[in-house]
Amino acid sequence: MTTTATTATSGTAAPPPRRSFWAWCLESEEPTDAERADLARKLSERAGTAITARPVPDLADAELRPPRTAVPDSLAAWCATDTYERAFHAYGAHFTDRARAFDLDFPNPPDVVAHPRDEAELAATLDWCASAGHVAIPYGGGSSVVWGVNPPEADTVVTIALDRLDQVLEIDDTSRAARIQAGVFGPHLEDQLRPHGFTLRHFPQSFRFSTLGGWIVTRSGGHYATNHTHIDDFVESVRMLTPKGWWESRRLPGSGAGPSPDRLVLGSEGTLGIVSEAWMRIQARPSFRATAGIVFDTWPAGYEAVRQLAQAKLWPANLRILDPAEAGRAAGLDGTQALVIVSFESAELTQRHNIAQAVEIARACGGRVEDDEVRVSDGGGEPTGRGGAVGAWRDAFIGVGNGVETSLGLVADTFETSITWDRWPEFDAVVRERVSHALRQVFGHEPMLSCRFTHVYTDGPAPYYTWSGMGRQGSETQMWSEVKHAASEAIADAGGTITHHHAVGRMHRPQYDRQRPELFAEALRAAKGALDPGGILNPGVLIDP
Repeated sequence: MTTTATTATSGTAAPPPRRSFWAWCLESEEPTDAERADLARKLSERAGTAITARPVPDLADAELRPPRTAVPDSLAAWCATDTYERAFHAYGAHFTDRARAFDLDFPNPPDVVAHPRDEAELAATLDWCASAGHVAIPYGGGSSVVWGVNPPEADTVVTIALDRLDQVLEIDDTSRAARIQAGVFGPHLEDQLRPHGFTLRHFPQSFRFSTLGGWIVTRSGGHYATNHTHIDDFVESVRMLTPKGWWESRRLPGSGAGPSPDRLVLGSEGTLGIVSEAWMRIQARPSFRATAGIVFDTWPAGYEAVRQLAQAKLWPANLRILDPAEAGRAAGLDGTQALVIVSFESAELTQRHNIAQAVEIARACGGRVEDDEVRVSDGGGEPTGRGGAVGAWRDAFIGVGNGVETSLGLVADTFETSITWDRWPEFDAVVRERVSHALRQVFGHEPMLSCRFTHVYTDGPAPYYTWSGMGRQGSETQMWSEVKHAASEAIADAGGTITHHHAVGRMHRPQYDRQRPELFAEALRAAKGALDPGGILNPGVLIDP
């Protein structure tokens, strides 16, 4: 049975609270001057030097160049050229983006920001860009951490934000699928599915401020650590607007009819077209859960247990390992032990048997967990990942900082990749050695470097490294750049992917160019030439037109 999920349009809804133009939060949640001053005092003690917290910036003090084009009257109802719109859409959410926005540094803002309210307005906007030769930057939630939505140098740039295309349009109860507009943010998507008893169950860390369309074109990694890992696994069909017209695949559970049209859209990062909606596989909301946090004396013993768990094909929803540094920093352990978190969930069946098998495998590898520490919820819907080390890590994972540390000299970032199991131990050793060396060179002290697995496959893990250092105020971006280059080159040289789920953007282009086959690049250029002959869509990402 197919039902119409909603008939409302976002144009009739109250405007949402405004996002901060520089911090990872709403304007109402921005850190205060007092909070920044308090952190500055603490960092001063740590660094042994005076750190002064500059006041939170006022956008009224920003000086943006005037727009270099006039919006046609026929498009004016959904286009904006005010300072807030242009400043907010000038950057994504990376450390360097926030630092530049905090400094009111906007050398290359978009000239116009369009918020089309339906597909007709989307088509009219893209037609205008194509006919005028304006660069068009598709924009979802702005959560890119790889400079994927930052305007390139160009004569005129129009950012096309999809935030008003935010409805669940249809739900197919029988097939468990939904037709969803691409601009819907994660929480609003779940709010619309929940009354029907369904969920997409895709929760990237950026969930609050990212959209379905952004997940699709960046091949987002979400809640599931095994089996259903990327958004790819949930896509049934995609509808995308290109400068040459509409691209829409047939809705099917699977097909062997040639290369998949959807696979070309997935990961295209706004270079081939603008996704307007998609049919997505959904599922009943889980009510049976089971979770265990298992401690290992060594990092190798822990990741060997993870390998065996993955290859047993139990398909836990969560299968993470935190190395001793990460477990100490984020889960409250003593800093010498690794922590494996494994959990299962289902809408239909108890997970007692699955968690018991997983614990048995882990214990055989040297893991320790008491029977009363294995949490099971048998159909009541109670969460099982709260409390103890598992709950502490969950809270740290979800609690993305709001930017209180910006421009205080603290430099921190992450990088993620994947590698096959046979190469993993050597890969980890090489990456740690080279990145640690760079951190010591840049910061002059022993670095903070930790690792966890975000996703796990039967043939290899997706490690996610976190690092930080106390740098010099005013030099944060330069210091970050040196470490980032070392990390990216170490990954490429050791044979990993430059990105597992953060996308390529403009940041990872050098290593991506090394990773992909040159003939594939030629094929991708040919596809772009066919769909975007003017080369207006997100130039500089993935390939050069």
